[in-house]
Amino acid sequence: MIEKGMTMLPMQPCRNQIPPGLPLRLLAGLAAVAGLFFLFLKIWSEVAEGDARALDASILLSLRVVGRPDVPIGPTWLKQSMIEISSLGGTTVLVLLIFSACAYLVIKGARTRALVLATATLTGAGAIFLLKNVFGRPRPELIDHLVAAQSMSFPSGHAANSALVYLTIAALAGDVEQDHSVRIYIMAVAMSLTVLIGLSRLYLGVHWPSDVAAGWAFGAGWALAWRLAATRFLLGLQS
Repeated sequence: MIEKGMTMLPMQPCRNQIPPGLPLRLLAGLAAVAGLFFLFLKIWSEVAEGDARALDASILLSLRVVGRPDVPIGPTWLKQSMIEISSLGGTTVLVLLIFSACAYLVIKGARTRALVLATATLTGAGAIFLLKNVFGRPRPELIDHLVAAQSMSFPSGHAANSALVYLTIAALAGDVEQDHSVRIYIMAVAMSLTVLIGLSRLYLGVHWPSDVAAGWAFGAGWALAWRLAATRFLLGLQS
């Protein structure tokens, strides 16, 4: 019991206490962003030193009939299916998807999220374009390309942009959904499409496997970074 007349000394904060502005989930998210970008740089380092060449080549050759670099493995319908899946990561489809998602968010009254989505995807696409020209890696020459591809190879634009766009849309659109199972479903679909689009680029012979892996890492890292920024600083939501 505190006697009358005694004064309470203010409690000193614990030095090991996490500041209220940096909850554990935010710290985990920041660590994940750093890890994804580190993975991207690590893959590039392996590519630049030539260490990724052997594995890249073996994977691409495994997707072709032995001795026939122009003939992909699998049934005849698989080639057309992969072309159609690949188109889901193309510029036209992604721009239409971004516009539709932004319109949906505006209709739901989430204008700030719509602005974040547009900004994140457009800046991300610009960054990917610059990275391709900075790294300047040629397309695979071991096997025939089953679709046309003109730009540089590293990182895969389809893999990076699909990760960036689909994951950002899933995260921000999921915020306006009340049902937790629906949010999980939306993210699962986004992740599945991202993986399938990247794999389709390998099957079509227009990217090295390291291009696709680096694209996934960069796109996912960019999407998560913007998600954290939107949650913590722009939307004022619990992270």
